[in-house]
Amino acid sequence: MKKAFYIIFILLFPASLMAQTDTIPSISKLSFTSDFRFRIEQDWDSRKTDGSYRDDRTRLRYRLRAGFNYNHNHWASFGARIRTGNPKKQQDPQLTLGDGFKEFGTLPLGFEKIFFKAEYNGFVIWGGKNTFPFQKNNELFWSDNVYPEGVFLKKEFNFQSSLFNQLDIRGGHFIIVDRGSSFNADSHLQALQLNTVLFNQRIVLFPSFYQFKNIPNIPDGSDTFLFNYSIIHIGTKLKLSSKPLIHLEMDYYTNIEDYSSNDSIPSLFKNQKNGLIAAIGIGKLKEKGDWTFKLTYSNLQQYAAVDFLAQNDWARWDYSSYNSPDGRLTNFKGFEIVGGYMLENKLSLKMKYYLVNQIVAYGISKETGSRIRLDLDINF
Repeated sequence: MKKAFYIIFILLFPASLMAQTDTIPSISKLSFTSDFRFRIEQDWDSRKTDGSYRDDRTRLRYRLRAGFNYNHNHWASFGARIRTGNPKKQQDPQLTLGDGFKEFGTLPLGFEKIFFKAEYNGFVIWGGKNTFPFQKNNELFWSDNVYPEGVFLKKEFNFQSSLFNQLDIRGGHFIIVDRGSSFNADSHLQALQLNTVLFNQRIVLFPSFYQFKNIPNIPDGSDTFLFNYSIIHIGTKLKLSSKPLIHLEMDYYTNIEDYSSNDSIPSLFKNQKNGLIAAIGIGKLKEKGDWTFKLTYSNLQQYAAVDFLAQNDWARWDYSSYNSPDGRLTNFKGFEIVGGYMLENKLSLKMKYYLVNQIVAYGISKETGSRIRLDLDINF
C-alpha cells in the first residue's frame, strides 16, 4: 500500500499542479531536483571485539533521490524529497545489489524530507522534516543522510565591514522519539548555534550547543536505559588560498554531562566524552575539469556524539547484534583520504579511503577496519 502511494504521488503530483492553472499563478514557482549514485565498495581487515575478523566484503550499491520545491509567494515555500533505502536505517540511503529484496524485486522508497518554510527580513523558520540546519564541516557528528523532524528558527545579520561580514543565530527543537507524553519526555534534541563569517569570508566560526535528552543507549527498540548528552562544539573553517582553493577545517567536541553516577555506563567509558577532527582540502567540484583532494583525521570518543545519528561510512561497526541496522561510529580514530574529479557538469567521480582503529575496546580486542569506495554521482 505504501509503495503504491509513493508511485501515485510521484506521477500525479506534478501533473496536478500543471493542470490547476487557475489556482497556481506560474509553474515557474515549482522546481525539481534529483540525483543518482553508483558505488563500488571494498572492505577488509575488519576485526571484531572478540579478536576474530569479519569476512572481506565487496559490494555494488546505488541511491536515487528525487524532490521538489514549491514557492507559494515571496516568503512561503513547501518542499519534499523521496529516496531509496532501508526505512529502518536513517544513516544510509544506499541499496546493495542483490541484498534481500527478492529475485529482482521492487525497492524500498521513503520520504527523507517534507517541510514548510517561511523567510522574511532575515528570519528563516521551518517545520517538518528537513536537512540538518546547523553549520558543519563533515558528517562525523551528524550524517548528511539523517533529516531531523521538528521546528527551526534562524535570524541573519549582515554587516558592511571587511572584518565582520555576517552573523546568524540558529536554534531548534527536534523530536527523535515521540513518547506519547509531554515534549520534555520525548527523546529530543535542542540546539543553538552562532555562525559568524569574518575577514572577507576567509574565516567561518560556529560555536554550538547540542542537548540530547532521553536518548536510548541502543537504537530501534533494543535499549536498556535512557540518558542525556550536552555537547559543546567549536567549529571553524579557514580559507588559506583562493587560487587554488585551499581550506583548513577544525572541530572540537566536549560532552559536559556527568556520567560518574550512571551505573549503566561501564567505568571505562564514563569520561570518553571528547572529540577532535582536523582536515585540509584543496580544490572543489563545481564545473567540468575541477578536482579536489582532502585529508581528514578524526579522534571521536564514545560520547562525543550520538553514534547512530552520525555517519556510518568509516567502518562496518553497527548494532546488528541488537537487531538494529544502525551504525555506531564513535569510539574510533583514523583517517579519511578523498580524491575527486568532475567528468562533466553535474557528473563527478570520487574515491574515498578509510583506515580506522577503536579507542577503547568493548571486548578482548579493539575493532579495526579498512575501506575503499568509488562513487559516480550525477545530478539532473
